[in-house]
Amino acid sequence: MSALFDGDPRESGHFPGLSRIGALLADPGRAAMLWALMDGSARPAGELTMIAGLSPSAASAHLARLTEGGLLSLEVRGRHRYYRIASAEVATAVEALANLAQASAPQRMSPRPARTVPLDLRYARTCYDHMAGELAVRVFDRLLTRDWLIERDGLVETTDAGTQALARWGIDLAQPRARRRRFACTCLDWSERRAHLGGALGAALLEHWCAQGCVERAEKPRVLRITPAGRKHFEALLAP
Repeated sequence: MSALFDGDPRESGHFPGLSRIGALLADPGRAAMLWALMDGSARPAGELTMIAGLSPSAASAHLARLTEGGLLSLEVRGRHRYYRIASAEVATAVEALANLAQASAPQRMSPRPARTVPLDLRYARTCYDHMAGELAVRVFDRLLTRDWLIERDGLVETTDAGTQALARWGIDLAQPRARRRRFACTCLDWSERRAHLGGALGAALLEHWCAQGCVERAEKPRVLRITPAGRKHFEALLAP
C-alpha cells in the first residue's frame, strides 16, 4: 500500500491517512520546502534550509519527516543529499491544497488577487512537470475546441484527430500512456482559477515544447520563458 495511506490504524475506512498528511503539511517550514520543489526540481538540503528559514538541524528533521511520510524522495549524490517531490500524485495534491487554501481563505485574510501575481509567473510557469498559467489555460481550451482532446469529469482523452495532430508534432502517445500515472487530467490553475492540462500528457507536451526550443526555464523558480519561436508556435495554435 502507498505510503500516503499507511500509519495510524484509526485512519482506516472513511479517512485513510488524512490527519497524518495534514500534520506533515501543517508546519510552515515543511510547506515552504514542498512548495519550492513544485517545479519538479531536486534541491539540496542546504538550499531548502535557506528557503524555509530554518536552522540546519531543524530542516534536517523536517526533511526526514517529509521523506518518511512519502511526500519527498531522497537522492544521494556523493556527499550531497537532494530532495524532490516523491510523485506526480503528491504534486497534484499539493497544488489542489494550494487552490483550496486560496478559495477558502476568510474575508479578512482574502487571498492575493491574481492580478498582483508577478506577470511572468502568472503567464507561464511549471506545475510540477507540466505547464501552468494563463498560456497553459488558453492552450488547453484551444485543444478542446479543436477537438484534439475531450474532457469528462476531470479526465481527459485524445480524439483520433488529436492523436494524429500530436503525432505530427512528434509526440508518441504510447510513452505517456505507459507511465504509472494518469494519462491526462484537468488541473485547477491557482492564478487563473480555471483548468490547464495535467497528467502524463501535460508533461509530454512541456517536454516537447522545451525540446523544440519554444519554452525555456527561467532563472526565477517555476517561471517559463516563451522564446520567439515559441511565440510563433503558440500564436498559430491559438489562432481562430
